[in-house]
Amino acid sequence: MILHLRKNVSARDKKDLLRRLALRGVQVHYSPGSDEAILAAIGDRKAIEEENLEAHPAVARVLPLDTSFKLASREFRPERAEVRVGDLAFGGKRIHVMAGPCSVENREDLLALARELKEGGASVLRGGAFKPRTSPYSFQGLGEEGLRILAEARAETGLLVVTEVMDTRDVELVCRYADIVQVGARNVQNFALLKEVGRTRKPVLLKRGMMTTINEYLMSAEYVMSGGNYDVILCERGIRSFDSATRNMMDLASVPLIHHWSHLPIIVDPSHGTGHWRWVSPLALAGVAAGADGLMVEVHARPEKAYSDGDQSLLPERFRNLMSDLRKIAAVVGRTLA
Repeated sequence: MILHLRKNVSARDKKDLLRRLALRGVQVHYSPGSDEAILAAIGDRKAIEEENLEAHPAVARVLPLDTSFKLASREFRPERAEVRVGDLAFGGKRIHVMAGPCSVENREDLLALARELKEGGASVLRGGAFKPRTSPYSFQGLGEEGLRILAEARAETGLLVVTEVMDTRDVELVCRYADIVQVGARNVQNFALLKEVGRTRKPVLLKRGMMTTINEYLMSAEYVMSGGNYDVILCERGIRSFDSATRNMMDLASVPLIHHWSHLPIIVDPSHGTGHWRWVSPLALAGVAAGADGLMVEVHARPEKAYSDGDQSLLPERFRNLMSDLRKIAAVVGRTLA
C-alpha cells in the first residue's frame, strides 16, 4: 500500500501509525524527496487491510500498490530520482560517461588511460578488479591490487570509480575503494549479493542480465532498495537473442519504458550491447537520444593486447570523437554532457 500522510500530521498520530504497522509485521519505507509525506507499507496485504488505515488520523489516502516492484515504482516516487555520487547526479539534466578498460591490467597503463579519459570528458573511471569469466582459465582480475590502482587513478585525476563486486565476502572490500559498486549481468539475480549491497550506503550500478525481463530486472533493484539503499542506477547492456551478428541485442526500448515504470536513473552500455567497437558510437548516440541518463563504454589504448573485451573497446581518439558527437545529441534532447 502507498500511504499519503495528512499535512501537519501530529507526531503522536504518526508514531501510532508506525506502531500499528510494526505490530502487523509491515515494512515501512519513506519516499525520498516527495513534496508530501508518502510511505510504502509492504507486507501481508490482508493484514494491512484489516488495520483500516483509511480511518487513521495520520492518513490522508491509501492507494493499492499492485506492481511487483514497489520501491522502484513511480507510485512510490512519482518524480524522477537523482542518485548522487560525489558531486555528480545521475538522473538530472547532465549526462555522465563512465569509461575505461574491461579489466585493470597494470598500474602504468591504467593511470595513463585515466588521464586521457579525464581530458576527453569522462566523469567516472570503470575497470574490473574482479572479473567474471566464462572460462576459469581466463584472466580473473587483480583483486585488491586492482582496487588500489583504481583508487590511485582517482586521486590523480579526480575521476570517480565504478567497479564490480562478485561475492558477498568482497562487498566491504570493494566499498572501501569504489564510489559506485557494480553488480554485473551474471549476478543480477544473485539475491544474496543484492541483499548485501542493499545493506551498504554506497551507490549501486545494477546491470541487466542477458536473459532478464524488465520486470525481473526491476525486481532485482527492489532487492537492493528493500535493504534501505535507494541509490540504484540501472544499466541496459543488451540481452541475448537468436542473432549472432552482434554480441547481444541492445534493447534501447528499455530506456523510455523503465523511465515510465520507475523513478530510477538508467544508463546504457553499448560496448557489451554490441561486442564490437565499430557499433559502440552509433548505439551510444541512440541511447542518449532515447533518454539514457549516462553511458558506460570500454576504452583501451591497445585493444589488440587487452586481457578481455578488446574487440569492443574504443581507442582513446575514438572516445574523444564520440564525446564530441554526444554533446550535440545531448543538446538536441535538452540535456548537457558533464
